[in-house]
Amino acid sequence: MCGIAGFLSGSVSPRETAEAMARTLKHRGPDALGVWTDSEAGVGFGHARLSILELSELGAQPMVSACGRYVLAYNGELYNFRALRAELEKGGVAFRGGSDTEVLLSLVSRDGVREAVGRINGMFAFALWDRRERVLTLGRDRMGEKPLYYGWSGRSFLFGSELNALRAFPGFKAEIDRDSVALYLRHNCVPSPYAIFKGVRKLPPGCLLEVRPGAADAAPQEYWSLKEAAERGVGAPFAGSVEEAGAVLEKLLLESVSMRMESDVPLGAFLSGGIDSALVVALMQAQSKRPVRTFTLGSTIPSYDESKEARAVAEHLGTDHTELCVSDKATLEVIPRLARIYDEPFSDSSQIPAVLVSELARRNVTVALSGDGGDELFAGYNRHFWGRTIWNRVGWLPQGVRGLAGELLGSVSAPTWDRSFAALAPVLPKGFRHRAPGEKLQLLGEVLASSSAEEFYSGLVSHWKNPSAVVLGSKEPLTALTDPKRRAEFTDIAQRMLYLDSTSYLPDDILTKLDRASMSVSLEARVPLLDHRLVEFAWTLPLSMKLSGNKGKLLLRQVLGRYVPPALFERPKKGFGVPIDAWLRGPLRDWAESLLDEKRLREGGIFDPAPIRAMWSEHLSGLRNRHYVLWDILMFEAWRDEWSGPRA
Repeated sequence: MCGIAGFLSGSVSPRETAEAMARTLKHRGPDALGVWTDSEAGVGFGHARLSILELSELGAQPMVSACGRYVLAYNGELYNFRALRAELEKGGVAFRGGSDTEVLLSLVSRDGVREAVGRINGMFAFALWDRRERVLTLGRDRMGEKPLYYGWSGRSFLFGSELNALRAFPGFKAEIDRDSVALYLRHNCVPSPYAIFKGVRKLPPGCLLEVRPGAADAAPQEYWSLKEAAERGVGAPFAGSVEEAGAVLEKLLLESVSMRMESDVPLGAFLSGGIDSALVVALMQAQSKRPVRTFTLGSTIPSYDESKEARAVAEHLGTDHTELCVSDKATLEVIPRLARIYDEPFSDSSQIPAVLVSELARRNVTVALSGDGGDELFAGYNRHFWGRTIWNRVGWLPQGVRGLAGELLGSVSAPTWDRSFAALAPVLPKGFRHRAPGEKLQLLGEVLASSSAEEFYSGLVSHWKNPSAVVLGSKEPLTALTDPKRRAEFTDIAQRMLYLDSTSYLPDDILTKLDRASMSVSLEARVPLLDHRLVEFAWTLPLSMKLSGNKGKLLLRQVLGRYVPPALFERPKKGFGVPIDAWLRGPLRDWAESLLDEKRLREGGIFDPAPIRAMWSEHLSGLRNRHYVLWDILMFEAWRDEWSGPRA
């Protein structure tokens, strides 16, 4: 695992610039710093290395192919590199070392870039320079596990694993894009392909980008499409029984986990009290000759603490378990570091425990497997069944009728919440009826007037409902949620939500959180549930094998039950969070007040202070919980403070 950066430009000193860009990524790769340049072509590659496979200099990057034609700067892991290497060796290819980087270069040399990326199984982001054709190609893995930014600074083309690498390029103007700020307030992250700075983009998952010297622009091209995979799977569903589907899934999972256990350095896994991480650990332990190292955070707040459940799973499986109960003080001390760690505005508050558990694991291992992806592929979020039930019961009503009902709900006062909730009980799922009515009623009122399933989903997941009214001079561009061309046409709203989760929330939030948190401490995180073969198989499964009533991930539960007693994992989902709402009224109040100061916001020139101050007052009063939207503003302002000074 590493950090990569570079440029295609004739206006800078190649070696010094490439080295400066790579040094900003030292946290991603502390073991070595590599540079390759071609002054005549104006190309510079920088690489910060975290040694995982082939620890010797034979695995150093940037790496030149044996034929001398290609140069590669690569971040990630190819899990099928041994099979590909054996195939190449049969064809007469000789290898100098044992790295997957050399295998990728040899595959590209033989088959070309597009054919090569279609055959590799892994997580990756790379830059490849073709010295003969003078073409720079960027590539990103299918599901978006590894990040890759790119853009133009004048006539210079830049790329990097993180934005800070681009900031190190001479003359780069870090000008905030107001439209991206509006998107950030809605999504609590800046969704792909956008970035917080003008002229910068994220390479979308499953895409290649070709750039030639002197080109003013270039467009990403898909080599793999989740939309096509999902539509193909739904169109040709798995025809066997539940038991047969479980057997296929278990086989794919075992192979995926086994491939991700390949490492020349210590390896372990994150273990929460949930289904996904328990399944990954169970399959690791089933294929390991020694106890797997597992890591869990505990909390002093019962509603956020899953350490007891994780400990029970670890004891049953016989793992070498490490558990750390984190105090409020230790958790709060992470907050000042978040803006630097996340590099771009990011406000999913579970970023805090993500950093803490990464730090815990890194004390003992260099690689950790994670259970991310199960919710998005197998229907694990409450909205997948609650949203489906509500939309199926009211979506047929004329939009005007639903809109009027939404307005009435939005205006309901606290004393009448319970009475209003009781009146709505027939259209609400059972689990929804037992939640705190005030916040849920407001959310329901906001989304009832939706004109489509996608708009309904967007309302469920949006933080600020009208961010352009808060971000001065902004207009939200189209995203996976709002662009009709990017939608998959499924008849069931649950399938639509799963698809939208997988194309937006998963890469832009979940995987970004995992990458930045783990790489901030030089820890490689691998995600077995996102093997593209598993993803494609998951989309062939009928919804009845994923969810029923108020329970999701049915087939994952079935497989896990073969390794862990159901009593250890069959319980309500807790989530991975911290009590931001209470902290903003307590230990974080002064910090928040300084960042939300009306004069500061006005002078910053990005936000209209009025709606923000109104939200802050409501939250402090205790009448309504506004911590989600306030955390968005706070993390943006903290980020702007962090990055407004000299380049790091």
